[in-house]
Amino acid sequence: MVRPAAHVAILSALSSQRAICHTLSPARWGIEAFAGRLSELSGIGPTARLSLAMSLVCEVQRIGQTAAWITSRRSTFFPPDAEKSGVDLARLPVVFAPDTPAAARAAWRLVQSGGFGLVVLDLVASHAEVPIPLQSRLAAAVKAHGAAVVFVTEKAADRASLGSLVSLRCEAHREAAGAGRFLCTARALKDKRRGPGWTYTEVHCGPAGLR
Repeated sequence: MVRPAAHVAILSALSSQRAICHTLSPARWGIEAFAGRLSELSGIGPTARLSLAMSLVCEVQRIGQTAAWITSRRSTFFPPDAEKSGVDLARLPVVFAPDTPAAARAAWRLVQSGGFGLVVLDLVASHAEVPIPLQSRLAAAVKAHGAAVVFVTEKAADRASLGSLVSLRCEAHREAAGAGRFLCTARALKDKRRGPGWTYTEVHCGPAGLR
C-alpha cells in the first residue's frame, strides 16, 4: 500500500501528468459517492486497490465516522503502511472472517448497527462469490443507514462484477510517476448513478520496498 501526498505537492511535482488536473473529482470519488450503495474495487496483481480503499477509510475517520475492515487471515493489509497513510489503527476495527458468506454477514451486522459509515470487505484471497440474498440484505442496509460497503476483489476488467446489486465497480491500477511516487487510478467499469467511463487518480508516495 502507498500513502497519499498533499494535493499541492502533487500538482507542483507532477504538473506534466495529464490525468491529475481533471480526475481529482470529489463529485465522483469520496465517501459521499459510495454512500448508500454496494461498490467493488477490483484489479489483477499489484494494483492500487488497497491504497484507494484506505483513502476512503482515512476520509471517513477525518469526518468523525467509523470504518471497519473485514478480511481473512490469509491476506490483509500491512498495518505500518496503513498507519503511514494516515489511518488511525486504533479506530479501525478489523474482523477476520472464515469465508466470504461469513464476511458478508459480518458486514451486514456492522452496517445494520448504524455505527459505521464504511465497511470494506477484502475478498482478494477468496474466489467465492457473495450470495445474492446476502447482497440484497447489504444493499437494503446501506440504503437505510447511508453507509458504504466496498468489496475489494481480484479479477480482470472483462469479468463480471459480484452481481447486479453492485452499483459501482472500478478497476484499480498503478504506475510509477518518478521520485518514489505512483499514480493510483480507479476507472469506472460500472456506475448506476453517473454512468461508466470516468477515472479518478491519486498520487501516492510508495513505501520503502517500492522506492
